[in-house]
Amino acid sequence: MNLLLLENRDFTAENRVQITGRRLKHLSEIHNASEGDTLKAGKINGKVGKATILKIDTQSAELEVILTEQPPVPLPLTLILALPRPKMLRRIFQTIATMGVKKLYLINTWRVEKSYWQTPWLEEAAIREQLILGLEQGCDTQLPDVIINKRFKPFVEDELANIAANTLPLVAHPSGEMPCPLGLDQAITLAIGPEGGFIDYEVEKFIELGFQSITLGSRILRVETAIPVLLSKLYS
Repeated sequence: MNLLLLENRDFTAENRVQITGRRLKHLSEIHNASEGDTLKAGKINGKVGKATILKIDTQSAELEVILTEQPPVPLPLTLILALPRPKMLRRIFQTIATMGVKKLYLINTWRVEKSYWQTPWLEEAAIREQLILGLEQGCDTQLPDVIINKRFKPFVEDELANIAANTLPLVAHPSGEMPCPLGLDQAITLAIGPEGGFIDYEVEKFIELGFQSITLGSRILRVETAIPVLLSKLYS
């Protein structure tokens, strides 16, 4: 936890907070925090700054906070992701939050197994929990939006053009037409398929809307690996 992330309910006064549970345990056991210590803190969807511990025991911690700075600038990127295997979801939610992605669309594709949509990791509370862990790691406060679309064709035909408007639209695919661009400085809409990639029909639907097909090379990467590699290259 590189940032103590605070909720509205934590505030007992304008500049005072009280925390319990996981965050208290982390302060006590990992940071070995004590009265007088100062930590980096931020308010969800708000500013960042400092928090000074006024009192801490096994039940709770009381802190004084001064939040005056803006959070890190988000990546100008919208990510469209074929729903990955459930066991990957937690890490992916944390990764995109840490790296500054603020809008994620989870979509259905031919190679997405129907059972994936039944995972409890897609419940709103479970998604939010993992996003918060990612924000704490990246010292950010702005929660990403996660939008779920279970039907590929209506999403592509009815929504995607508006989503990708005024951006550079890219679709990552193992047999893409060109290598992944490097060090861009513009808004991007990036579509990433499941392991093994999109099927040809799906790639064609993206290309019909002006998406450029890009590749990371001949190796097939796990989705959780491909995401940080692509983002690091695009915004190196």
